[in-house]
Formats: sequence, C-alpha cells, structure tokens
Amino acid sequence: MAAAELSLRDPYTVPTNHWHHLDDGRVQCDVCPRACRLREGQRGLCFVRGRVDDQVVLASYGRSSGFCVDPIEKKPLNHFLPGSAVLSFGTAGCNLACRFCQNWDISKSRETDTLSQTASPQAIAAQAEQLGCRSVAFTYNDPVIFMEYAMDVADACRERGIRAVAVSAGYMNPAPRAEFYRHMDAANIDLKAFTDAFYQKVTFAKLSAVLDTLEFLARSPVWFEITTLLIPGHNDSDTEIAAECEWLITHLGPDVPLHFTAFHPDFKMRDVPPTPPASLTRARRIALDAGLRYVYTGNVHDRDGQTTTCTGCGAAVIVRDWFLLETYALDDDGRCQRCHTRTPGRFDGPAGSWGPRRLPIQLAGRGVH
Repeated sequence: MAAAELSLRDPYTVPTNHWHHLDDGRVQCDVCPRACRLREGQRGLCFVRGRVDDQVVLASYGRSSGFCVDPIEKKPLNHFLPGSAVLSFGTAGCNLACRFCQNWDISKSRETDTLSQTASPQAIAAQAEQLGCRSVAFTYNDPVIFMEYAMDVADACRERGIRAVAVSAGYMNPAPRAEFYRHMDAANIDLKAFTDAFYQKVTFAKLSAVLDTLEFLARSPVWFEITTLLIPGHNDSDTEIAAECEWLITHLGPDVPLHFTAFHPDFKMRDVPPTPPASLTRARRIALDAGLRYVYTGNVHDRDGQTTTCTGCGAAVIVRDWFLLETYALDDDGRCQRCHTRTPGRFDGPAGSWGPRRLPIQLAGRGVH
C-alpha cells in the first residue's frame, strides 16, 4: 500500500515545531541541514515529515517497523551498561540517502505497510520494563526524523528508570539537536567517512554537520560512541582513517570509543566487495597508534578487536566475542578489579547476562492513544 495522503485526521500524524514559513509560500523544515522546502501535501526527503494545513507534521508518531530485544553491544555501545538488554525499534524513512545503506528496506521505505506495529510511549516503556531491558534504542532508521515520538518514548522510559539510546547519523540542526539530546542518555553516531567528497557523493549530506553533532555531544552529559563502516575503496585508506582519528583526539579526546565495522554489499553498492577482516584490524591499529584508547572492530568474530583493556595496568577487563561477554573484570563503578583505574562509560552494577540473543517481539493492540 502506498503512502497515504498527509492529514491531521490520521491518529499517527502530529504537528511539529522546527519549521518556518518562506516568502515564496513554502514552509521549510528545520530539523536537519537538508532544509526541505515544502508546498501543501509534499513530504520531505525523509518521507515521514511533510506539510499539511500550512505546517510541518510527523506522519509516523506511534508507528514502528518492528520491535526487538538486542544486546546493547549490538548498537554498538561497549561502555554503556555492558551485557544488558535493550528494546530496539525504528520507523521508516531517513534524512540521508546513503548508497550503501545496510537497512535500506526500512530507511528507504515509502510504503505504509512497513509501519506494521503501533505502540504508545507508555506501552513501549511498560514492555521494556516487563522484559527486563535497561534501555530502549531508537535505531534501524534515524530517530532524528521521528524525534517527537522518540523524545516522548524516552520520557516515558525515564519515569520507569529505563535509559534512552539514539543510534543516529548525527545529521541535525543545532536547535532541534539540543532539544532532542536533553531526552537521551546515550548515543552511537555513524561517522560515515572523513571526507566532504564521500558525504556529498555517497550520502548526499555534509560532513561538517555531523562533526558539529559530535562536538555538541562531547560537551553534553550524553554518553556516546562512534561507528565508521569501512567500505573497500571508498573510505578505508590509511590517510583518511588517520585524519579521522586525529580529529577525534583533538576535538573529543582519546577516551571516545570508536568502532570500525564491516560493510556487506547492499542497496546501490552491491558491486563493492565485503570488508576484509584485515582492513578492520589495520584501521584499529592506526587508531590505537594515533592515541585513541578504546577502538573496536564489529560485524566480525574478533576477540582481540572487541576486548576492552584497562589503561592503567593493561588487563583485559571486558573480553567479548561478537556480542557475548566472556570476561568481565570491572567493579560496579567501572573500575578495574586489579588496579582500580576507571574505564570511561556508564556502569552502575555487575554486567548484564542477556548475551548475544536477538528476540523479535510484538506489541499487538498497544495503539498510540
């Protein structure tokens, strides 16, 4: 079924705040730097935000492409409530147009059937508590575009002591960014590459806006980690990786965790080969040599590349294999049990025991109202 006409009579369509009128009669969405300029009935590139009744609305409030309980390490977050379960969900659409998108069936969807589940913020928070999830993650597609829904879910979760996690490309304007992250406890930001040319030609976005988000998060109380998907021949040169790491150290400091993850051919880049494990190892070595202290590999089995090492005594304080925690040698405050050096992150007790399981769930009959 194709996307329905925008209407505020739709219970899943709500007014938004970040937009303004233009002199030519259009309205401009101000959530992200894309600045979509819309006439009545038009949708932005993200698909879920559009103009109706002379204002910008969100047309996916309370609707989801699916819910799943994951290990928090899958987001990936290695320094945030390790071993715990996170209730993950997304909607549809995206404000980037990455040619390599690994979730393109969700993020590029223009079909309302993709949004097959409905749930109010309170229902999501109650389900997360019932399932023993320490956090809820907005993921699969970018929560920037459904920020009103994500913020309300985050608030409902906080009332139950459950944290909120944003998995995002970080492509957001300053005012909505500040509002959005006041509701978040943690984030993983996809730093797609470290050249303007890649962002312009492959994601149809701008690198500078993402770097602004990273600097904003570094000044905020939000715990964040960074992921770079290494695409052979496109963003995996030694020079580019070294430049990225130098910027991270200079602007964010050496303790921000960085994840290099493996690409698989998908969407409009099916002619590009998968990332060799050796490329991830090479990138990790460049980052460690540059001075970053916590660098990980992902989407591969690599125990060494997924181990957290104490910077005080060199002990392996968290040993992982994919999403399985095999060794955990931190105290409840995240300090090394041998030398008491604290690992940066959010630790508030023993490691969770969720393990590598992935559990799809249904929130049937839990409508938005």
